Amino acid sequence: MAAVLERSFIEICGFERETVSRFREIPVNLGLNALPGGVKYPDSAGGFYYEESGKLLSVTSNRFIHWSTSGDTLQLVEQSLDTNLLNNAIRLKIPHCPLLPGGVHIHETLNNVIILFVTNQSVHRMVLPHPTRMYRSELVTELQMQSIFTDLGKLSLQDPSHSFVLSSLQGTQSGSPVTSATWLGHQGEAHFALASPSGSILVVTFPPHDSQGTVSVQELRQSSVIQRLTGWMPTAIRRDQSPSDLAVSLAVAKMEDDTFIFTLCQDHKLRVWSHKDQLCLLVADMLEYLPVGRGEVRNILGQSHKLRLSFSSTTGLCLAVYLSVPKRSQFCVLQLVATDNNRYSLDHISTLFATQETLVDFALTSTDIWGLWLDDDNQTVVKYINFEHSTAGMWNQVFVQPPPEEEVHISAEQDPRETYLSVLFSPLRFTASAIVKALQIYRRGTERYLDLPWETLKKEVTLTVENELQSSVTEYEFSQEEYRQLQVEFWSKFYACCLQYQEALSTPVGLLVNQATSMVCVLKKGFVSFLLPCFAVDHLYLSSDEYLFSEEETPIAEDPEVGRDVLQLVQCLRLVSESVPGDMAYEMEKALEHLLSPERAAEQVLDNLLANDNDNVMEDIQNKLQDIRNPIAAMTVLLRDMDLETDAESGADATAFTGGQPLNVRISLSQLYGSNTAVSVVCQAVCQLAMTRALICRDLLIVQQLYLRLGDNVFLGGGAQLLQLQQDLIPRCSHLLYSYYLLKQVSQTLSSSISLDTLDANLQHLSVLELSDSPALIPSKSVLNPQTVVELFYLNVARKVIVSQLYAQQDAQASQAPLHWPHMISSVVTVLSQLLWPSNPGFLFPECLMGTCQYAQLQEYVRLIGPWCQVNVGSCRFMLGQCYLASGEGQKALQCFQEAATEVEKEEFLMRLTSSEEESAASPRLQYYNKVLRLLEDVGLAELVIRLATLAIAEAVNDDRSRAALWTRIFKHHLDLGHNNQAYEALIQNPDTSRRLDCLRQLVVVLCERSQLQDLVHFPYINLHDEVVSIIESRARAVDLMTHNYYELLYAFHINRHNYRKAGTVMFEYGMRLGREVRTLRGLQKQVNCYLAALNCLRLIRPEYAWIVQPSSGAAYERPGASPKRNYDGEFAAGPGGRQIEILELKDLEKEYILSRSRLTLAQEDPPSAAIAGNASAVEMVALLVQAGLFDTAVSLCQTFKLPLTPVFEGLTFKCIKLQYGGEQCQNEAWNWLAANQLSHIITTKESSATDEAWRLLALYLEKYPSQNAQHHRCVINKLLSHGVPLPDWLVNAYKMVDAAALLRLYLNYDQLEAAAELVLELVDALLGKGLQNFGIERPLSATAPLVWLPYTSIDQLLISLGESQSSTKLYEKLKTKLEDYHRVVAQSTGLLAR
Repeated sequence: MAAVLERSFIEICGFERETVSRFREIPVNLGLNALPGGVKYPDSAGGFYYEESGKLLSVTSNRFIHWSTSGDTLQLVEQSLDTNLLNNAIRLKIPHCPLLPGGVHIHETLNNVIILFVTNQSVHRMVLPHPTRMYRSELVTELQMQSIFTDLGKLSLQDPSHSFVLSSLQGTQSGSPVTSATWLGHQGEAHFALASPSGSILVVTFPPHDSQGTVSVQELRQSSVIQRLTGWMPTAIRRDQSPSDLAVSLAVAKMEDDTFIFTLCQDHKLRVWSHKDQLCLLVADMLEYLPVGRGEVRNILGQSHKLRLSFSSTTGLCLAVYLSVPKRSQFCVLQLVATDNNRYSLDHISTLFATQETLVDFALTSTDIWGLWLDDDNQTVVKYINFEHSTAGMWNQVFVQPPPEEEVHISAEQDPRETYLSVLFSPLRFTASAIVKALQIYRRGTERYLDLPWETLKKEVTLTVENELQSSVTEYEFSQEEYRQLQVEFWSKFYACCLQYQEALSTPVGLLVNQATSMVCVLKKGFVSFLLPCFAVDHLYLSSDEYLFSEEETPIAEDPEVGRDVLQLVQCLRLVSESVPGDMAYEMEKALEHLLSPERAAEQVLDNLLANDNDNVMEDIQNKLQDIRNPIAAMTVLLRDMDLETDAESGADATAFTGGQPLNVRISLSQLYGSNTAVSVVCQAVCQLAMTRALICRDLLIVQQLYLRLGDNVFLGGGAQLLQLQQDLIPRCSHLLYSYYLLKQVSQTLSSSISLDTLDANLQHLSVLELSDSPALIPSKSVLNPQTVVELFYLNVARKVIVSQLYAQQDAQASQAPLHWPHMISSVVTVLSQLLWPSNPGFLFPECLMGTCQYAQLQEYVRLIGPWCQVNVGSCRFMLGQCYLASGEGQKALQCFQEAATEVEKEEFLMRLTSSEEESAASPRLQYYNKVLRLLEDVGLAELVIRLATLAIAEAVNDDRSRAALWTRIFKHHLDLGHNNQAYEALIQNPDTSRRLDCLRQLVVVLCERSQLQDLVHFPYINLHDEVVSIIESRARAVDLMTHNYYELLYAFHINRHNYRKAGTVMFEYGMRLGREVRTLRGLQKQVNCYLAALNCLRLIRPEYAWIVQPSSGAAYERPGASPKRNYDGEFAAGPGGRQIEILELKDLEKEYILSRSRLTLAQEDPPSAAIAGNASAVEMVALLVQAGLFDTAVSLCQTFKLPLTPVFEGLTFKCIKLQYGGEQCQNEAWNWLAANQLSHIITTKESSATDEAWRLLALYLEKYPSQNAQHHRCVINKLLSHGVPLPDWLVNAYKMVDAAALLRLYLNYDQLEAAAELVLELVDALLGKGLQNFGIERPLSATAPLVWLPYTSIDQLLISLGESQSSTKLYEKLKTKLEDYHRVVAQSTGLLAR
């Protein structure tokens, strides 16, 4: 881009887009009434810039205040181009006291900012803190700062220290002041110089704000001598002042020890007053500088004259006087010169003739005059001129922002509502205030819209216009075309209303020229616009004909001949631009939007122009083209100057330049041009540049097509030049047209508001890509709402890059250089445009759109550059893939990612994406695939991961590490999707053994958790059989038995491969662990099933092989990777060593099965006992079963393990005892355990009780399970006697037949003397032949019978016991008699035997 040609400026409007009122209302009520017949003053505006606003390191850098007056209201706004100021706008209302035009004056001291303003009835002073005093530290790091107006509401502005009512003056004046000027005294006094209607000058002085005092008033009158240009002459001053002496403009200049008050009066004379001496030092007639017509003018009062002062160290004090003379208005620039003896004179520097429009305001600097006019069409005109070195008095142009189009072009395929909304809410055309006011008028003022967000305001406008349309419709049915016409009618009506208010708000009221930074602002009723230097090409294209014809040279061409050709070519472009009708311009735009051929569209426009050349414009253009000597060179110069392509990598490191800078410099640079105002101005300047350049390219393309038509008639070089035009210049022009159209579109595209959840998800994706720390992807919070995407980009990314480029090549003294606005803003706009330029290698703008989730805008950006831009093609495809991912279109995203892969090693963004240390060994394309795979995984698109990983494997033919990682990914996602067979195939393909084992382990675990055991068991596991078994075994031994079924899986695995012994071992181990670890009913059920399965397995094997190895106990499993154990001394504990192997045969398993069945039976009858029975031995189980009443099971267990049945009989006997003496509850409970035992039949009649059944069960057991010497009977009787329970007859009878002597001893042991005596009597009787069958005696005592015997020892004990008992005397005698009878018989039998 060519250097800036500071010969013209272009206006950029700083539109506000917030409908929320930012002004704080502060009333200043002085209790005054309106003056009768008061004059209505016009609106005015002005500004103030801080002395250090041009210093980078100052708190006040790029900071200024602008004000506007309207009636009795004063608005003050403080703005900064670097930081956003809070509470920066106030609105003062002084009832019945209109402010004088230009009656606001702002002064700066070391500690304060003092605002002085004048109304028709009062003067006011506001003392505010200086920004440097609000922030004591030199390092201000806040993104937002408080304005000096923050605490203004705390001031009592009605107090005498702040306000003074002029009507309190007695005898000094009559009427309101006409104009004013102010200054601050050396002690801090505030002086107001007021032009009295009587012609005198009143000086109202406030005492210093920090001291006590009263307001004083002085009146300056002509009372001594007057200095004229010809010298001094004493004069008697008239006592009566003529109205012609009334001052219409005042200015003040502070000298060393005095203050001069300059007054420009209605009599066209300039008077200079000394405030110190209260004398008029000089009177100069301004008409002397009027070339002609002085006599005519002298009789006319100069009520519109204006006066401005400027002081500089080089030129001293200069004055600029604007003489408002009908048809001959002019500016006179004079210099105040001091001569000897304190005499002063005015030296004439220059006279500048101005256009005859209405002057609104002008400003004087040390070199220039800036003027602001309104022309006859009420349009703004701004010009400036160097008053010392102007060429032929030619004013330099300022290209003001044109008003919005009066009519909106709507094509047949466009929707009227959408078209009007896009125009109304474009960032460049209408302020929010204009739309809000139009809306209120359109709704007839029924509602107020003060705090609507931008989008809500858009909805309200749509609703209002549509409702108005609906209410006007009387017919129920009409055609689509009729409805469209109604839409156009009502929307155009609302649009016209907006135009009126926009025009009113655009009315200029003042100028602000910041001499510290050379920044110029146009102050309008509704907003502030900024003037930016115009680039050379734009200057030529936008200049009016009179300026264009006066151009003698152009900086875009060094050769004068080429320069003249360029000027001639630009004149042709201007003619083409004026000739292109609106519909054809729209067709050209549409062709660019739809990515059609610009050359073809330009050809169609040219055909239309040639066919409708009624004014012979095209003929004039052809004649001018023939005057261009070297059109190829001229076009080349134009195209080269408009091409923003650079070779440098922009924005590679946005912060590298600050490394060697001091902290305060880095902080200041980080804030430079970072406020919302600066953001808006910079980005609108880019948009304006793009719009202008797009028109230039369009018109140049049309002219190039015309050259092709003319052919050899205009080319002296013949076919070679035509070929160069066709093959080089036209494609370049088309490319530039596309590029500038793209810049224009993105500059006007609003960004979308994004939810925090979306931002968080996007940040997660960027973290996956390792891009989250990129400067292009760190969103900043902006209060600019709504934002265009270019503003978003500038605020977040581009500003840092731009500042880095501006200050990268400068030394440490650069931070001390003044911030020259024209140079700085031109550089900023240029670099920002280059960052946005699609043909440059930098890729920060799309990165920023991706980082801030502007997916729709990013898609449109990629669409617009797709067919013609050959830079960053792969990066754009990658970004488009990101957009598709965000919108849920995964297949399209994958396609884009695949297309981007071919450019990985060519484009900076993709190279940065693939650069990571841990994968440096892999090829760039493989690294790219890995990044994309991670992204797809993060989004959760497993199928796309598989497809892309499969594609990536082809890139990793010789890279086993990468192939292993890719196969692992494929396996994982197939497994996640439930594609078990494909997962197994991917597992087998993995070349890395450790990864293969990891995948195998994951396959086993996942399929087991999903209960997809059929697949798991039937996979062939080629060369992986032992690994599978090891994995399942280790998992089985490491996880909870009840939640995972790895043992069952392993059992099925072995069964499927007919390895029954292994299967049996697995199930036996499973059962062992269940008994040890899972002591619940369910665990016992599983244990029984496990042992049963193990038995089945061994029974399927030939008997000689039907054995297994006893599995280890729980603590002895050798788990791979387990840490070594230590003893209490900290030494490594010895391992299990040579553990003896125990072989279990079928019979051993059967025992375990029976034991487990008994445990299960117990747990089913008594669930709480499951915890105890889980690992109980056979002996313990017998006791538990007996306790639970499960006697059948206990007997079976005893028989299996060859245990005595004594505990069973004892337990059953105890149950009978309890029932015998228990209550009804015991009876009811007994039926449960009675039912659990297999009685032949249970009698549940009324005659049969639970007790009876229990005794019957006991009798049955004694009968069913005989024992040697009737041990079972003995233990039962022993149990009964020990509890003092009478023995049942059947039990006594049964035991008598077996061992009466033992019964007798039991009686004696428990002191049952009567029962013992009766037993002995019965036994003796039986021996003697009476009842011998009851004792199992075959034959009574006789000489021939077998020998019989009596337990004499026990009988002796019985006799002794009976003899000692007094109550048993009879029984003793009876027993003794019976024994004597027995002995007699014995003796007889023995005698017979002896004989």
